[in-house]
Amino acid sequence: MERDRISFKIKEYSAGNFREREIESILEIPMTINLNGREVVTLLTTAKKPEYLAIGFLKSDAYISTRDQVTGLEINHSGDRIVAEVTTSHDPWKNRTLEYSITSGCGKGTNFGRNVSTISKRRINNDLTVSPQQILSHARELHNRSTLYGITRGCHNSSLCTPDEMLYFREDIGRHNAIDMIVGQCFFEQVATDDKMIVSTGRIASEILLKAVRIGVPILASTAVATSFSVELARKIGITLIGNIKDDGSFWVYNDQGRISGL
Repeated sequence: MERDRISFKIKEYSAGNFREREIESILEIPMTINLNGREVVTLLTTAKKPEYLAIGFLKSDAYISTRDQVTGLEINHSGDRIVAEVTTSHDPWKNRTLEYSITSGCGKGTNFGRNVSTISKRRINNDLTVSPQQILSHARELHNRSTLYGITRGCHNSSLCTPDEMLYFREDIGRHNAIDMIVGQCFFEQVATDDKMIVSTGRIASEILLKAVRIGVPILASTAVATSFSVELARKIGITLIGNIKDDGSFWVYNDQGRISGL
């Protein structure tokens, strides 16, 4: 079984007194992704399914586009860190210039020619439909599966769903990682994503929305809220964006293209 947490003895202050107790903290390990011998990024992760995370990140950031481009993947554990060595049959650096990106996530952000103006030219046209009851049901299942969060209070969760079924569930320190792990799993298993929806925890900032757009997901929903820029992008691109899903059965619809029944 993969380890995703570690125990610590701490002092807890409660009801006017200190007491000793043991808690479980989520594991945090740096994972460096090297692509054709060149470092791309270092992510902070629990290191569960590092192969999914490495490939998912590269797919989300457009270093790779098809499965046959990946010719090798090696995960090396070295002390308290992980190195993922990925090799490809194409030149992933061609026509890319090194820039630094602004990111609200964990880890080191890099951007090689990726920009919002390019991605925002895309249009999401899939006519997938989902009911309010199905949205709320997926959010409840996401919460029920979040055992690591319940124990550590230190992770985010993401899922890939059809309207009727949750297909994949992943959890990690950052919401970016949790989604990239799903992207990587779909990439490995050649699962179509343009007729699915993502239900996640955590704020929907623009980089989260763009990850969904890159794989053609028509519906993105979260138990947290969306930023203004992600709302603007969703309305321009045509992705259905849902946020602030609550236990009381309510949620916000920032943008919809006729995909939510009854709206």
